[in-house]
Formats: sequence, structure tokens, C-alpha cells
Amino acid sequence: MTLKHWHRTNRSELNELLPEAIVILPIGATEQHGPHLATGTDWMLAEAVTHQAANLIHDRAQRPLVLAPALPYGASDHHLPFGGTLSLTPETLLAVLRDLTRSLAASGGRRLLLVNGHGGNIGVCHAAAAAAASRYDVNVAHVDYWRLARDTGDTPLPGHAGTFETALMLAQDEGLVAERHPRPDPPSTPAIDDVQLHTAESWRRIDGYTDHPERADAETGRAWFDQLATALGDRILELAEAL
Repeated sequence: MTLKHWHRTNRSELNELLPEAIVILPIGATEQHGPHLATGTDWMLAEAVTHQAANLIHDRAQRPLVLAPALPYGASDHHLPFGGTLSLTPETLLAVLRDLTRSLAASGGRRLLLVNGHGGNIGVCHAAAAAAASRYDVNVAHVDYWRLARDTGDTPLPGHAGTFETALMLAQDEGLVAERHPRPDPPSTPAIDDVQLHTAESWRRIDGYTDHPERADAETGRAWFDQLATALGDRILELAEAL
């Protein structure tokens, strides 16, 4: 089937495609990623894996695929103290996603897939998908791309500027990865089973990045990226049949 980029396509083509198409919106963040990774890591990885997935499977999809421009801003207020961060509040991001879905519906679209690349967006994506589906009669799906990873051993997923993201960025563009140094592990934050705890202190204790970026390499990153793109492509094919 057809694969189009929204911003490269004119209104006549979009008006014809959207009623049957799945529109795919990558969403990430522009935020500090430690002293070694580019601030656009989250949105660039979400966009890259989305585009690779769509290119792999569009000729087998039962519906046209339309790739929307990636949303490069997310809910990143917890990174503001480190600098290098452009953040939306969760309330603003929720409104942005609702408005984009409203615009999609007004243009005749009925199916939207959010491909999220930032942990701080998870709850907002879930809330936006539920709200938009009920308000605008659009089927909205949401996937956090890193949840599709397999065979990563004990590497924290997604972490933040740790082994996983650093390896993926090395595979995409080594020029966006600066010199990495081992970081001593700070004292651990007390863990409570089945409870997620968020504190500003926890980010300060780890200097704004997790685990061991110095262990990452481009070859492993390429293998992980290819696996992620294949898995996301499979999910898109399933959505094309189900929606």
C-alpha cells in the first residue's frame, strides 16, 4: 500500500488517503541526555525507528500509511535543572496531542498511532489517546518503542542516556555521541514493590543519566535498532488488519 509523509503531501492526496489510512506520529523530547548524548535523542530515535518500520512493511499493509512530522517536545520538566531542555508541561502536551487528533479528524482521518520515545510522555500519551478517541471518534493506539526490544540482557530499558539509548545513537550517528566516562553508581533509592516513586533528588543523585553509557557500541545498537524496527513494523501490520 501507499506510504506518504504528511508534510510532503498536498491536501488533495491527503483528503483521499486519510479516511482509510493509519497516521503515525512519532513523539519524543528535547532534553538533556547527560554530558555525552544529543538533546534530541528521544525524538530522533522515535522518528528513525518509525520510518524504518514503515519502510519495511508498507507494501504489505492493508491500509495506506501516512507519517506525520515528529513532535520534538515532550513532558521534560524533571530535566530542567540540568539545562539543555525544552519542555512542555504535561497539561500542555496533553492539549497538543488532543488538538493534533482533532485536526486529524477534521481532515478525515480515523486512525492514529503514537510512537513514543520518552518515558515522561507515557502517562500523557495514554490519557490523550483515551480522551481523543472518545471526543473525536478516532481510533488511537500508543506504543513506547523500547517496549518492543528483546534480547537486551540486563540492560535497563529505556534508561536515560545509558547503554541502550547510547548504543542506538551510535548506530544512527556517532557524531552525536561525545566522549563517555564511567560514572560511579550512586546510593540506590529505596524501592517499594509495585509502586513508582518520582523525586527530584533521584535525578540529581545520578547526574541526570542512568546505568553505563560507556559500555555501548554501534554494532549492538544496530542490532537492537533493526529488531525494534521489525517489531514495530509487525505491530503496524496488525493494526492495519484490526482497525
